[in-house]
Amino acid sequence: MVERVRAIAAAAEEADGVEALGEQPLLHLADGAEVLHLLAVTGRPEPPDGALAASATAVVGYAQLDDTSWAGDAELVVAPPRRRGGVGGALVAALRASSGPSGGRWAVWAHGNLPAAQALAASTGLTPVRELWRMARGLDPWSPGHEAPPGPDLGGGARLRPLDVEADLDVAAWLALNAAAFAQHPEQGRLTLEDLHARWREKWFDPRDLLLAELGGALVGSVWLKVEPGSDEGEIYVLAVAPSAQGRGLGRALTAAALDHLARNGLHRAVLFTESDNHAAVRTYTAAGFATDRVDAQYA
Repeated sequence: MVERVRAIAAAAEEADGVEALGEQPLLHLADGAEVLHLLAVTGRPEPPDGALAASATAVVGYAQLDDTSWAGDAELVVAPPRRRGGVGGALVAALRASSGPSGGRWAVWAHGNLPAAQALAASTGLTPVRELWRMARGLDPWSPGHEAPPGPDLGGGARLRPLDVEADLDVAAWLALNAAAFAQHPEQGRLTLEDLHARWREKWFDPRDLLLAELGGALVGSVWLKVEPGSDEGEIYVLAVAPSAQGRGLGRALTAAALDHLARNGLHRAVLFTESDNHAAVRTYTAAGFATDRVDAQYA
């Protein structure tokens, strides 16, 4: 059944040109997390317990609700041939009927905020409450004959080095930095060790792309790059600055270091995601040459 849901998501992405389900919901399909799985099926009612247990050929849509915190995150996908037949509306109704720690509060993501998603939101009484911008820029070709020494100086004596995934202190320090830097972020700020390990098991993970910025032996920032196998595009996946180190230009320095790192590895384009109302981050990335090329919206 997990493979059937993934197949529907892949078909939707091919039809729409944008992913239907984000990274976290795809990981939750098989990681045993305490999330609610809802199936839209033909010929029978959906499983009452929300489990992934139905005839694969009958599944025409899927929704997931992560209702483990004060604000539930939801995502849904409908098989392209079954669109405009009420499946999306039925999944929204099933989400509305759910309850959990969030007290029934939830919001559903629309990646790319496509017209079909906007129409479904309007027909089900959902309104936009949040925007996530994808920003992108080209990368200057890197000349191997002009290699700089490893661990570039970030200013003020801070230097970069890769995280040691085998060192518990490194991992614990990164998790603490991430939690502090994203304390107000509804998803990133609650990343756990299990979440981290799940990403490390993905084909794209390379420990050389998770860089720590240290100053006087203390972790003051980090930048994590994500490159899918075979892609010529790299993502600034997570850029974090410790609250005590903010306001010193470290974010700009880490962005520059990330672009340099991606270019050194032969990539031609850099992308990142940021909240539309994170004005400081938007200014930093705009100054670094990024421009918005896609908008994801959340409806509640």
